[in-house]
Amino acid sequence: MSTGIRISIVLSNTSVAELLAEQAEHETGVRSRAFRRAARAAFLWPEEALDLIDQNRSLTELRGVGPFIEKHIRDWIENPRRVETIPEIRRDFLSRAEARGLLAAQPAWTTKLRGDLQMHTRWSDGSGSVAEMADAAVKREYDYIAITDHSKALKIAGGIDEPALRRQGAEITKVNAALSKSGALLTVLRSIEMNLNPRGEGDMSPDCLLELDLVLGAFHSALRSTDDQTGRYLAALRNPFVHILGHPRGRIYNFRIGLKADWPRVFAEAARLGKALEIDCYPDRQDLNSDLLKLARNHGTYISLGTDAHHPWQMEFVDLGLAAALQATIPAERILNFMPVVELLRWSQGLREAGRPRR
Repeated sequence: MSTGIRISIVLSNTSVAELLAEQAEHETGVRSRAFRRAARAAFLWPEEALDLIDQNRSLTELRGVGPFIEKHIRDWIENPRRVETIPEIRRDFLSRAEARGLLAAQPAWTTKLRGDLQMHTRWSDGSGSVAEMADAAVKREYDYIAITDHSKALKIAGGIDEPALRRQGAEITKVNAALSKSGALLTVLRSIEMNLNPRGEGDMSPDCLLELDLVLGAFHSALRSTDDQTGRYLAALRNPFVHILGHPRGRIYNFRIGLKADWPRVFAEAARLGKALEIDCYPDRQDLNSDLLKLARNHGTYISLGTDAHHPWQMEFVDLGLAAALQATIPAERILNFMPVVELLRWSQGLREAGRPRR
């Protein structure tokens, strides 16, 4: 019995992505890499490839598509065939074109967005400065952003230690002062993407974490385990310094399926504690996905949206998370990014007070 998902004979960008990924498996060397890159890029295409063909436009307008790839896509669209299954490692990802369509049908949903709660700067593995990320957020008319550079244990991503985090905090203070002086309404929040070990423990000192507005905790190791990982999720949520659990499954498109857990139990515990799980909006991640978001909705769990942007332009990835939350009918009052900044900070401070040991 097949466990895959059938693709419609009318090829959307997500369907084209699957065909590209399949073709990559039949190629070698440079050609295989080109098809794999194009498959990933298909989720970022702002328009459906089919629409470009209908308008007599070249598919080379699309990211990752050259003449060779275009020839294959045109052939698939003009002579459509069914793809029998989508492997789990590539299943349940929204394309940007699909997300735009969902959001266009519910325009009021997008207007509720007030900010972005995961992004990286040159302090760790991003390419923009704090000021450059803030400028991009001002152009998007955000009320706030959280700077969540990686913590010290994640050396491969340039993780920062406590002294560096404090220096970054001083820079954020200066950026906020400059924003206020210019009349901008944006607030840059001090935060971090703290690396969690499989026991749910972080790698930063409590004193340093208490200086932050938000702490996003995330797993970056032992992500290919096939055993049930419910215990590590419960431990992470019970970590008194963690407000948001970032990219929970740790899945990456066509690279890693992600971890398994008793998700109803995880979402119920998050709801009990008043903590949030994240939709990482990065196209390769889209984690949480639609099925898990529906479980989160049923348990009344808070949801956070973070683009995981490493460049200012990547803030546009938020459409993928907004569309996923809309598709799963997450109530607006359970989405952190829809809160005014004062309410968001009241929420985070309340969690901090609740987690403080009693004397």
